[in-house]
Amino acid sequence: MARRPLPRILSTGSAQIARSRELARTAADSATDVLHPLITITRGLRRLAAAGRRKWTDTPKDKRGPLLFLVASVILVVALVPYGPLLAVITLMAAAAWQGRDRAPATSEEPGESHTERLKSLYEALVPYFSTAEDPEPLYAHGGAWDKAFPEFEFDRAGRVSHLAVRYPAYFPDGEPEARARVEHLLSAKSGRGREYHFDWDQEGNELTVTVLAPLPTDIAAQRFVTAPGETVLGFTDPTEVQRTLPLTHGEERRDVPPVVWRTGIRSTEPHLLAVGQPGTGTSTLLRSIALQTLQHGDILVVDGGGTGEYACLTGRDGVLAVECGLAGALAGLEWAAAETERRLIAVNRARQEGNPPPDDTRRPLWLLLDRPTALGHVATEGTEDPLSLLQVPLRHGRAAGVTVVLAEQFDAVDALGDAVRQHTRARVVLGPATPEQLRTVLGAPPHTTPPAHVPPGRGYARLGTGPVLRLQVPATPDPYDDATSDAHRQAVMELLPPRSTPADEEPKEPAEPGPEVPAEQVTETAGEPVAAKAGAAEGS
Repeated sequence: MARRPLPRILSTGSAQIARSRELARTAADSATDVLHPLITITRGLRRLAAAGRRKWTDTPKDKRGPLLFLVASVILVVALVPYGPLLAVITLMAAAAWQGRDRAPATSEEPGESHTERLKSLYEALVPYFSTAEDPEPLYAHGGAWDKAFPEFEFDRAGRVSHLAVRYPAYFPDGEPEARARVEHLLSAKSGRGREYHFDWDQEGNELTVTVLAPLPTDIAAQRFVTAPGETVLGFTDPTEVQRTLPLTHGEERRDVPPVVWRTGIRSTEPHLLAVGQPGTGTSTLLRSIALQTLQHGDILVVDGGGTGEYACLTGRDGVLAVECGLAGALAGLEWAAAETERRLIAVNRARQEGNPPPDDTRRPLWLLLDRPTALGHVATEGTEDPLSLLQVPLRHGRAAGVTVVLAEQFDAVDALGDAVRQHTRARVVLGPATPEQLRTVLGAPPHTTPPAHVPPGRGYARLGTGPVLRLQVPATPDPYDDATSDAHRQAVMELLPPRSTPADEEPKEPAEPGPEVPAEQVTETAGEPVAAKAGAAEGS
């Protein structure tokens, strides 16, 4: 077959095409050099606008109004100052030029030898999880390129991984909790034990982002929190999980900390709470913290099933109806609470049918705080009612009647709580070390972080209804009568306790006005009558 000659334009015009390309490239470079300041300023303005959007998004909603007022005030001052707009434009262009300058990316630096060895070890450990024999071009293979699997990585001062982006093949079952749990356990073990890791699975992009979380503050003592009626602060969490902060005081220092706020009341979807943990993990501390916050607007009834006496500081205080440690007292208190719930419910329904607001005696919230109620059920004899059976009415109708139930129990007794407790306690808290299976059983969903083996008291996880699982640190609210409590924490708790209520028989009486003189015989005859009446009244009470 004879060769056909090339077209004339390709055979004789190659030099002209090359010269044309060179001229076009030179013109483009010259235009880039001339327009480089404008390109830099435009890039800087775009970065400043993106930073402003991020700042606005990260700002809590309750602080956006003051921020807008501050920006408007600055604009007004600049407009009124002589040459203010001109100086503002010059300053903005200078800031844009500085932000738009060419900067080397943070990941451009090559990792050191120790960092490379650690990344290779992580890559080799992930090969059995992210590879199959049928894959023609595996991303993970023994001796493969780890830099393609880890596009981003950061190390701390100790040389351990602090941030890592992991790419994985599309056939990995990232929707199965078991498969994800195996990978998370491997990464947390290989990256360094004793730390908490947050795992963000991007199932659309087939990428896993691993971030080391900073420990939650444990030095926050009990104090008055800036909350509305019906809001209770369970503890504090990571700033990226909630869009609200509370101003707190720590000695002379003031700071804003993101809280975990539990909302109760008629419109609450999580009217009751269940806290589970091992002994010494802070469940009693959580109940004391809730009690101190509740006494500002409501009444409480405490049942201490363990009989440890950790709620003795509440005895006799205003708003504390009773602190029961025995079976008889707990049964009497819970029977009264069930009857009070029914009374409130009937009164509210009657008022609504008549078109009137709820009565005043049904508006004050009533809280039932039970610590280890199953311990009382174990000591109940035949013919004695189980205290947990008396909670069915407050649990089912408590939201409409203004009655809230909070229970604290240990892991080994959760099954003895009953179906009514598990169905109606939609707010859940787990404190202390727990296995992933225990967390999934109590919270209903696994956390996105690795639970550490050793945690301080009051540290755990919280989930309100169907919301996300949040890390939680309960504020330090120890028993002020405990000898191991520090003076600062004891004083903080004592300042929050309401004053003691004065019994009726100890109220001071006004002295009687002097009357006419009576003979001694009549005094002895009439003196026995009021004494007998008082004695009869005392016996009747």
